[in-house]
Amino acid sequence: MNPSQPASLPAPTTAQAVKELMLQHDTYSQFLGLEVEEVGPGYCRLRFTVRPDMLNGFGALHGGVTFSAADTAFAFACNSHGRQSVGLTVTIDYLEAGRPGDVITVEAREESLKHKIGVYHVRVTNQGGVGLALFKGTAYRTSNEIL
Repeated sequence: MNPSQPASLPAPTTAQAVKELMLQHDTYSQFLGLEVEEVGPGYCRLRFTVRPDMLNGFGALHGGVTFSAADTAFAFACNSHGRQSVGLTVTIDYLEAGRPGDVITVEAREESLKHKIGVYHVRVTNQGGVGLALFKGTAYRTSNEIL
């Protein structure tokens, strides 16, 4: 525990500390209004509300916004162990269209973690639990410590 931190407050976890550091410099996620609700080792859950400026020409949530939100959750999850990780390969399957005003939840879970490679599944759902997208990401874990 940090000596300057009151004994009643828990020391921040590595995942939380990495999240704070990453969010300080992630202006794109701030622009999208992504709210990181929970992080832990190999895990991230975030939310955002679909705004009118996020819609495509048919009035549905733009696929690029969905992809960006999933990629952000993937980034928090794969960097949560404190080693800088970068995406090697990602894929996304769009299942349903998000609509204006939808509250979207994006949840990333680690499926496999090895010395140099991590694999993550990210599920994107609306406020009714309807699946909007499934994202799979493979991350390369560098030897660079984040903190």
